[in-house]
Amino acid sequence: MRRTRVAVMRRAGAVMLVVGLMATGCSSTAQDPDRTLHVYAAASLQEPLEELAATFEGEHPGVAVQLVLTGSADAVAQIRAGAPADVVATADTTTMGTLVDADLVTTTPRTFATNTLQLIADAAAGAQTDDGWGAISEGGDLVVCAPVVPCGASTVALAEQEDVELRPVSEEQSVTDVLAKVTSGAADFGIVYRTDVLRAGGGVRGIDLPGAEKVVNEYPIAQVAEGDEPSLAAEFVELVLSDGGQVLLDSAGFGTP
Repeated sequence: MRRTRVAVMRRAGAVMLVVGLMATGCSSTAQDPDRTLHVYAAASLQEPLEELAATFEGEHPGVAVQLVLTGSADAVAQIRAGAPADVVATADTTTMGTLVDADLVTTTPRTFATNTLQLIADAAAGAQTDDGWGAISEGGDLVVCAPVVPCGASTVALAEQEDVELRPVSEEQSVTDVLAKVTSGAADFGIVYRTDVLRAGGGVRGIDLPGAEKVVNEYPIAQVAEGDEPSLAAEFVELVLSDGGQVLLDSAGFGTP
């Protein structure tokens, strides 16, 4: 599902640019900022956005990037309720569409990443199959995202597509909550994004879900209407969409549009 990789030299240059800017960011004055850029984003974007925020602060002394990383539905709800926000990035186009319909974004949302679902299991649980649906059928407690959030909506769509009945013991409000249930031992299996499996490390096992490649989440980003920092917001969006931003997203396991 990924686009063809750009030339090696171009990507290497982008990596060097990001690393250099991040090194600059170490001496940022953002601890006592003159200006704050508020970015609301899907929790699954935590690692690349934290790095991009450090890069941005390095480019803009006196600016702090405040990341609010939560479920996409919660991020949208907070913005609709009037929370201070300059940029929003969600884990699907449907959730972003609610802000578009309410005239709460000032730019056309632009897709910057993609993601697909995968089953996650405690590595010690030892599921005896490489088929995710088969692993679930072996028994054990399953947790999923609630249908109101993007990972949950995709889980429902995938299960319907594959004619599979899921019986989760709980439905969580973000993909990170599902991940936490499995990594803490509170559940045997969870359906998360493939990026979350990578982020969890060796303590868990990712198992492919047949058909998942046909249910792809597209991540859009946009500037929020009435934000206090429209010029900084525009620059942050461009950083995410830049070659350096795409390298970071790729390294975190995201597909790129």
